[in-house]
Amino acid sequence: MPDYETLRANLERRGFDVTYFETAAQAADYLDRKLDGKTVGHGGALTLTEMGLPERLSSHAAVFSHWSGGTFQQAAAAPIYLTSVNALAETGELVNIDGTGNRVASTLFGHEEVYFIVGANKIAPDYDSALWRARNIASPKNARRLHKKTPCAARGERCYDCSSPERICRALVVLWEKPGGIGRAEVVLVNEALGF
Repeated sequence: MPDYETLRANLERRGFDVTYFETAAQAADYLDRKLDGKTVGHGGALTLTEMGLPERLSSHAAVFSHWSGGTFQQAAAAPIYLTSVNALAETGELVNIDGTGNRVASTLFGHEEVYFIVGANKIAPDYDSALWRARNIASPKNARRLHKKTPCAARGERCYDCSSPERICRALVVLWEKPGGIGRAEVVLVNEALGF
């Protein structure tokens, strides 16, 4: 079980706001209320889909995503951005791997607010473990889910650092602290497994 108090302290020391919820339903209720009437963008985060958050928000907020008929650019232009991470170290580092770059770019620059929704399954004890998790657990599962023709999708057990034209891990971003190019950044911790 993650040490949430240590994780909270480390994230806050790095400039992130932190909220904690026992369940995904509680976190979804919180974000649904908080983002009422706002303009929100999001990338390809399975965590958000599992929470039903895009559909909930669409009834009372403007939501932009390439998953719902919008474009990467519309999501990137929204003042608020929702995403998850591939791994979060208890020491406070957030690790994301991306194929297109839209998701990682939006965590670095341009938004007034960014929310990182993170399930307990994505928390690792330290930076090295978080990086390993992002490369060898999250990326192969995402490649398989997207039906990519890559060694990690075919075998499923680890990253092969391949040169496949369908490779989905083309960019790696580690947030050691809240980037200066965004306004407020909040990590929403959920004590349930969410996404890969």
